[in-house]
This record gives sequence, structure tokens and C-alpha cells, in this order.
Amino acid sequence: MGNDGGSIPTRRELVREAARAPSTAQVKEVQRELQEHYWTTCPLSHKPLARPIVADCAGNMYNKDAILKFLLPGEEIEGISSKADCEEILCGRVKSIRDVVELKFEIDTELSQHPSAKHEKREGWICPVTAKQLGPNVKAVYLVPCGHVFSEEAVRQLKGDKCLQCNEGYTEENVIPILPARDADKELLMARAQKLAEQGLTHSLKKASGSKKRKKQANGDSAETESGSKSKENGAAASRSNTSTPTPSASNGIKHAATAMLTARVLEEENEKKKRRKMIGLNENLNSLFTKKDKDGKTNADFMTRGFTLPANSRK
Repeated sequence: MGNDGGSIPTRRELVREAARAPSTAQVKEVQRELQEHYWTTCPLSHKPLARPIVADCAGNMYNKDAILKFLLPGEEIEGISSKADCEEILCGRVKSIRDVVELKFEIDTELSQHPSAKHEKREGWICPVTAKQLGPNVKAVYLVPCGHVFSEEAVRQLKGDKCLQCNEGYTEENVIPILPARDADKELLMARAQKLAEQGLTHSLKKASGSKKRKKQANGDSAETESGSKSKENGAAASRSNTSTPTPSASNGIKHAATAMLTARVLEEENEKKKRRKMIGLNENLNSLFTKKDKDGKTNADFMTRGFTLPANSRK
């Protein structure tokens, strides 16, 4: 070996040129490039972002047509990644169209009319309050449920509870950052999504599909148990009452258990009154044997004195 023009690196030279950890500036540059990519490209269809654009609970943006194609059942659809790739990207955050919110951007007409923008076929989006161009260099947020987009600075300074564009109310937890880079923001968004799921709501604050059915089933079970218990009470009351007492039936149009019980009691009282009247009518002959007083206060003769009168001078 040697005298051939080559060189053999020593250990010192190899260690000196070993891979080093990226610096802070390099990390920020990589993050900025990723932000710029996701601000301009849909991760599902790999096409430029174009309105209508939707965002999920994590603040990621997608073309609405790509989300709709993903949600359609059936075979693989051209124009988007495979179902497995889409599910890996979405991580179960989008199960229906209610899990996304359509974003409403303020269009910068001057930037959209620029020759370079026409050539790239893209729109310019700005904050309607600060007029700053929204993109990887400006932190942006959108409001739920209206979907209007602002710069984070504008929302933080105004500290309102109504959207400046549509005057719709919102809460602080419903201010969603777009493409958050900090881990703290991502954790807050995941905690919000979990809280909404426990309440039966989706990211757009609409009821999750299937929650109404479960609620109806629960109400139906409770109604059945309640009606069953009331029917048992009605049966016990009917067994204790007289067998001749009529009970309300379905033909009478009474379906509510409480109403049926009340009706049965009223009918029972009416029957008792009728029985008393009949007894009084049957005993009129017996009542006539006893002395009675008229309305004028005169006493009628009873069977002991009827047909016999004392002479006027008999008491003397």
C-alpha cells in the first residue's frame, strides 16, 4: 500500500467529522419547511390546498373533497392515498364530516392578483384584524363552530367572546391553533377532544352520530320499566277492589298508566254512589213506616198512628 495517490483516514479524522446534533437554527428551519408544506399541501390527496378547506381537532388542514372521498365507503378512490395511509395520517380523529370544521379565510385581493400568485394558482389569506398574511411565519387560529380564521395575536389582544366576522359566540377552549408546533398546544387539543367525546359531541360541537339512538334506547328502557312497575301497581289495586268495578282498557284511549289508575278510582267512586242510590230507592217502603218531617215542619204519621186520631178533649 502507498505511493498510489490514495489516503487512509485516521480515527481522529473520522471522529472529527462524525454526525453532530442539529443546532437550534437547523431545527427551526426544518419546522418552518414542514409548516410551509402543510400550509400549502393537503396531506391526504397531496394536492395544493384550495377552498373549501377543513380542519380537524388537532388543527391540521385538508381539502374537503379529500375528506369526503375518505369517508365514502367502498373501494379505493383515485386522487387520495390508500385508506390505510389516510387512517394513519388522521389517527382516528375524523370518523364523520362532523369531526371537521370548514375554515373561512379572508382573501387578500392584492396578493391574489399578483402575477406569481396567478402562476402558482394560490390565494393569499390574511387576518381580517391585523391584515397580516397567514402562513408558516404567523401563528393562526380558527374559531369553533363558525370556522373564521384570525391571527393568534388578534384573538389574544381583543379577548372577546364573539367572532368579529359573524358575531357568533365562542369560548376560550374553542380557539383552535392551526398546525400547532408546541407540544403543550397539542396536549390541550387532545384533552379538549376527549372531553367533547365524553359529552357525546364532536369537534364541531355537534352531536356525535349514534348518541341520539343511544339516548332514545335509554329513555325507552326507562319508560318500559316505569310502565311495567305502574302496571303491577294497577294490577294489585284491581285485585283489592271489587270485581264488578270496571277498569279502563286500551279501547278507551287511555295508555298512560297514571291516567288509567286515576280513571279507575273515579269509576269506582261513581259505582259506589250508584249503589247507595239504588239502596235508598229500594228502601223507600221501609222509610215510609217511620215518622218524617215535611219541608213545612209538619210531622207525618207513622204506621203506629196512621188511621187513628185522638179527640180534641181526650187530653183533659
